[in-house]
Amino acid sequence: MSWLLNLFETYQSNLDRVGEIEKKYNGQEYTLLPISHTTQNAHIEVAITEDGNFHSAIVIDKEDASTLIPCTEKSASRAGSVIAPYPLHDKLSYVAGDFATYGGEIKEEEPFSHYIEALKNWAESPYAHSKVKSIYRYLSKRRLIQDLIVQRILYVDGNNRFMEKWEGQGERPPIFSVVAGGQESAFVRFNVYSPGEEVLSPVWKDSGMYDSFIKYYENLLGGEDICYVTGRKLPSTDRHANKIRNAADKAKLISANDTSGFTFRGRFTTSNEAASISYEVSQKAHNALKWLIHRQGKTIDQRVFLVWGNDSLDIPDPSEDTYSISPASAPVAVKKSNTNQEYASQVSKALDGYRNDLSGKSDVNIMVLDSATTGRMAVLYYRNMDKELYLDRLKKWHTACAWLHRYRKNEQGEFIEFYGAPATKDIAFAAYGPRAGDKLVKGLMERMLPCIVDGVKIPQDILTSAFRRASNPVSMEKWEWEKTLSIACALINKEEGLKLALDKENDDRSYLFGRLLAVADVLERRALGDETRSSNAIRYMNSFSMHPERTWMTIQKSLQPYQARLGTKATYLTKIIDEIASKFKTEDFNNKPLSGKYLLGFYSQRHELYQKKENNEDAMVASNDEE
Repeated sequence: MSWLLNLFETYQSNLDRVGEIEKKYNGQEYTLLPISHTTQNAHIEVAITEDGNFHSAIVIDKEDASTLIPCTEKSASRAGSVIAPYPLHDKLSYVAGDFATYGGEIKEEEPFSHYIEALKNWAESPYAHSKVKSIYRYLSKRRLIQDLIVQRILYVDGNNRFMEKWEGQGERPPIFSVVAGGQESAFVRFNVYSPGEEVLSPVWKDSGMYDSFIKYYENLLGGEDICYVTGRKLPSTDRHANKIRNAADKAKLISANDTSGFTFRGRFTTSNEAASISYEVSQKAHNALKWLIHRQGKTIDQRVFLVWGNDSLDIPDPSEDTYSISPASAPVAVKKSNTNQEYASQVSKALDGYRNDLSGKSDVNIMVLDSATTGRMAVLYYRNMDKELYLDRLKKWHTACAWLHRYRKNEQGEFIEFYGAPATKDIAFAAYGPRAGDKLVKGLMERMLPCIVDGVKIPQDILTSAFRRASNPVSMEKWEWEKTLSIACALINKEEGLKLALDKENDDRSYLFGRLLAVADVLERRALGDETRSSNAIRYMNSFSMHPERTWMTIQKSLQPYQARLGTKATYLTKIIDEIASKFKTEDFNNKPLSGKYLLGFYSQRHELYQKKENNEDAMVASNDEE
């Protein structure tokens, strides 16, 4: 129940945002829903005058279809042939009193009679809003479809029956494009036109309308019970919200409709015996969850990854890389003198902004949601932890699983380099390839969470997959291999604890073999000049990782013509090969497969050689400028 309590408290902390319309990066609107409200995609918008007459109607564009509507417990979870009207906006079969006149199918009872009775009760209650009264007066006339046909919103055939598909001449009307089924399945939202206003006043964005229904519906609730979340005696509910991830989502986190067979798996007689949750808590917790998912959730193949704070919503996401945590400070040039302590200090400064806003309830919540079927959703992972502890764990991850990366782009679309931890999604592509399916990616992202949040070891199969792909550069393009190599180095470094700066004192056989391979690659690369083909060191890399002694002999023989081509320019690199070889113990120079350390040795040695070349070229340019 802790996740429900924390979501409820998050709602209570953000009451000032209820009903406030926000927009995503793609322009889609969302809001923190008031209680007793949900969202629905509407197809037709009908404007009513204040005195209860028809004014106008339009077919709604798909981009503007999402509508905030009042709902009851029953209507929020209606399915199949159950008659449970929404209190105001609903499908034509509910809101149109002349639905059957134009061939609309009604199975047993007429939905309109249930709808208009409920609307009447609200419109005649002490809490009724003037707009509700206007809409009720118009719908009581039972002529909605007639008006929509006159307005050329809906279309009928020669028998005054709904057209199943467009059979007329000219351009196909919009209603046939926005409705998935027949015209009769269209969802209608209502507005009230005020003559003095230049634009229509949107009923579904009116805070007065929200308050009107909430107060009215509160008086209809009954059946108090102990709420397992708050511990207070409040009106309870066994009907809980769906549409958690999006407006079309039917999966529920809490459900109790198993009333036959193994009723509640044979443990309880009624659902309330298993867990009793108050209506208020259920509404506020689910609405807060929907809002947070829209605001800052990350969804991959319907699996939601969500991180938020109780005292401050914006919390660094554990699945993001170091550059995303602090773009301003991340792309600092990596110097040879950098130490792990210096880098840890930089990461700590990047996270300091999140430490400033600490209250008595400074907690961080991490949640992963997914559904196996269309009707059931599960919390796959949930952690609630102290904010300071969370930030410390995050600092440790970004410090330990760190390497130099060059695959990121900044906001201007330019490639930048940053030193730090890779994003978990990039780790997935490094381990499984860029064409890895969403199922693989979301599975790996979930498995990596305990490594970041709890400091557990990275699963061996992920390390092995990344290591093997990084050792096989000929199977991918150069940019992809460089990205895979740096991410694999970061993962291996998390377990080994080495530095990017070359460690010339390290006599580990895998590290030394990696250094040899790097020098061979750089030597041949310099001899090739502008040629873009891969060096022998790169082509034999996979074989080298499995049989280093035998493969090195082949690579060393292939270097001889390039050493001859470079002449004295190859002397420095040849000396490095000799120095590295002299560090081997006799028994270590064998064909035993290499560990992941060889990739670290390869990357560090190659990085140092490239750095020295760049420094030499800069010195030559400066010398020429002085002359």
